Amino acid sequence: MALLKLAALGALGYVGYKYYEKNKGGDRAAAFAGNQSHGDVRDAGPESMRDKPKRSWSKADEASDESFPASDPPATY
Repeated sequence: MALLKLAALGALGYVGYKYYEKNKGGDRAAAFAGNQSHGDVRDAGPESMRDKPKRSWSKADEASDESFPASDPPATY
């Protein structure tokens, strides 16, 4: 009887863990829009962002986003 209870508790723990993993939101990176792949770097531009910008982007904003993760700033600054 104790073995049956242990097996049921293990199954319940496994199902709970899978539910947690599915719903914790770790599958979707914070910076990625829904149509973006989940690689290391998202595509450049405001249309690739999950949260839309509150103001329109300037040319400097776009150039800076396109140059990320490079260490040097874009030449248009």
